[in-house]
Amino acid sequence: MTELATAGQLELISFEIGGQEFCIDISVVREIRGWTPAMPMPQTPDYIRGVINLRGVVMAVLDLRHRLGLGRTEPSSRNVIVVVQFNDQMVGLLVDAVQETFMVDAERLQSPPAMDATVETFIDAIIPLDGRMLSRLVVGALLPGGLAMAA
Repeated sequence: MTELATAGQLELISFEIGGQEFCIDISVVREIRGWTPAMPMPQTPDYIRGVINLRGVVMAVLDLRHRLGLGRTEPSSRNVIVVVQFNDQMVGLLVDAVQETFMVDAERLQSPPAMDATVETFIDAIIPLDGRMLSRLVVGALLPGGLAMAA
């Protein structure tokens, strides 16, 4: 993180999924790339689109819309893959579009309301920003148990 981020500010990147805005800590993002068809793999959860080869590294691509219970993504050239690193594991997150990177004071983060298991598992904060509400995702929680444990 930058020096500002260590002084009570967080640097985040926001993206859109199904008309909703989400964000993650930018420190886990390695790159953003256009949609690349993924090779399906047998015996994987429905929300894993398959694997891609990124400069010699084979990684899983997760359909984030499907993982969050918002329906399955029908990828097009408008979709992007946000490549994140969780521990030693590289994973691609399929999103509709990347919005922006921004800084926010840590005290502006609010606890999400207790609604259901999806919210409690995947979202750790709600961030009011410029008249919008962004949900901050927990990257490690998005990964299937096997990937998270192997990382």
